[in-house]
Amino acid sequence: MIRSAAKNYQSVAVVTNPSRYEAIIDEMRKSGGNLSNETHQALLLEAFQTTAFYDAMITTYLQRNFSDQIFPSTIALGFEKMQELRYGENPNQQAAFYADPFCSGTCVSRAEKLHGKELSYNNILDLDAAMDIVREFDRPTAVVMKHTNPCGVASSDKISEAFITAYAVDPVAAFGCVISTNRDIDVATAKEISKYFVEAVVAPNYEDEALEILTKKKNIRLLRTMAPIAKEGSAGIAMKGVKGGLLMQTKSYVDLTPENLKVMTERKPTEEEVKAMLFAWKVVKHVWSNAIVFCKDERAVGIGAGQMSRVDSSIIAGIKAKGEAKGSVMASDAFFPFRDGVDEAAKAGVTAIIQPGGSIRDEEVIEAANEHGMAMVFTGSRVFRH
Repeated sequence: MIRSAAKNYQSVAVVTNPSRYEAIIDEMRKSGGNLSNETHQALLLEAFQTTAFYDAMITTYLQRNFSDQIFPSTIALGFEKMQELRYGENPNQQAAFYADPFCSGTCVSRAEKLHGKELSYNNILDLDAAMDIVREFDRPTAVVMKHTNPCGVASSDKISEAFITAYAVDPVAAFGCVISTNRDIDVATAKEISKYFVEAVVAPNYEDEALEILTKKKNIRLLRTMAPIAKEGSAGIAMKGVKGGLLMQTKSYVDLTPENLKVMTERKPTEEEVKAMLFAWKVVKHVWSNAIVFCKDERAVGIGAGQMSRVDSSIIAGIKAKGEAKGSVMASDAFFPFRDGVDEAAKAGVTAIIQPGGSIRDEEVIEAANEHGMAMVFTGSRVFRH
């Protein structure tokens, strides 16, 4: 009925938005019961936006429940605007935040904001990325996020210890960070967070006293999910827009086990090295390429991200790690095209490497590891992000 009436928009006013009522009544009173052509056109657009969203919701539901197609021949996206943002990535850009009504599990769009200024475009990107990382871990874990890359990640017996360790990885880069934890924020953690300039925090919940501590900081944004930030049954679909199109791909949360690792070097990794490498692998899959992560036990010690060459990321990870690099393990999101990245890791003090393998120079890279007395394992799959 809405669609049929809207087709006759020049003679019929189709009002689908209740917030329009007062203005329309006022206009009709002033004009003797008429509406301007501009108002008719605006109502026409809103009518078709309403029916299009309704149809998209139905199509999405049917697609997800009655079809096993991952990528159908056409897609209908039914997203609803949550809010207009102050600006986009930069102040000269306009932006808005839209929510997927069918999103399952914990996500930024469903998180409740308890305190602080409105979220910015960049806050939302960082919060989403930080939540993706803490989902990887079962143990209490904290992530310190900056510009969609982690500058610190750690797991521990207590969430406060995890945060302290994660923040200490790169405290300079952590200035103005976003934080996510997979446990409630307790008093000890809140006291630590309150020491720093932090843009936003997202956690399952906050203890009452912890909330009192953090809300004393006027501008910090505090969000809670009221549900565990944990692994979900379906990893879902990732979308990225390009001019004239939309790229879609499945997300991957495939876990590795020690049995999945193929030892390629003369020296086998120790149990401690394997544990650290598996931790590093969970982190490196969320770092933008060419990604290199140095880890010890259940904490990152150095992260190299976003470089055009892998060796530069290895050098940066070593610089970030400082003295902590000695005795650490390295994770690489894709294969080493040359041995130089391994040589740089050895200089820093890395003892074991986890990487996908698959380079035409794999033998050269393995030989470099052997020369340095390092252990190296292949995963057989890469986790490169472009």
